[in-house]
Amino acid sequence: MISVRNVSKSYGDTVVLDDVSCEIPRSGITALIGPNGAGKSTLFNLLAGFYRPTSGTVTFNGKDITGMKPHQTVREGIARTFQTTHLFEGSSVLDNVRAACVVRSRSNAIDAVLHTPRHRRDERRSLATSMSELEFVGAAHLRDDIASTLPQEAQKRISIAQALATEPSLLLLDEPAAGTTDEETESFGRLIRQIVERGITVCLVEHKMSMVMDLADQIVVLDHGQRIAMGTPEEIRNDPLVIEAYLGADAGAAGATS
Repeated sequence: MISVRNVSKSYGDTVVLDDVSCEIPRSGITALIGPNGAGKSTLFNLLAGFYRPTSGTVTFNGKDITGMKPHQTVREGIARTFQTTHLFEGSSVLDNVRAACVVRSRSNAIDAVLHTPRHRRDERRSLATSMSELEFVGAAHLRDDIASTLPQEAQKRISIAQALATEPSLLLLDEPAAGTTDEETESFGRLIRQIVERGITVCLVEHKMSMVMDLADQIVVLDHGQRIAMGTPEEIRNDPLVIEAYLGADAGAAGATS
């Protein structure tokens, strides 16, 4: 699905990622974990095209996407959410999701001005897609609400609906459970599994280790900008380097809980 090869990212003398390589296999859940400042968000932004690596390559479905801009990676099939939601706060929930459908639009500005049949087809399609994704994430009843009035948990669901509306084959989720209750975290876990059941590959950054260990097929561990481990939850849970760097000396087979 996606291959990261010897990727580094520096800002002057500050090295944020140092020769990182990893694979995100198709049709599963890969988690990126590590202490604060380990480079997780930077790697996410490189995959989505927000940053360009100082060195190294990123390939997606066999195509070199190194240095592509976000609008290009979205068209390739990569969608990204953010820890802090980026919604159009003064717009309705439905309009927020419909805005994401523009990525797959076949009409142009002239079609919109002239209200051509192609534009009308796109409008019908974007409405149907938006309502379908809102229903999928459990937020269809909020369609007419203004995004800024909603609690964080609801805004996170709408952000996921936005991302799904772009028709991705890879979904990057940045701390989807941050700031949620235990019950909401379990609900997000179920939603992520349902996304994978649709054939969409998921890669997530998450600090709630109980959620990571329960969901992930593969875990990539970063520390000080370097990959220190990659493997199954069981392998990661028992890796001495990971325990020392992140999980804690008494993590054991039970894993960490936060």
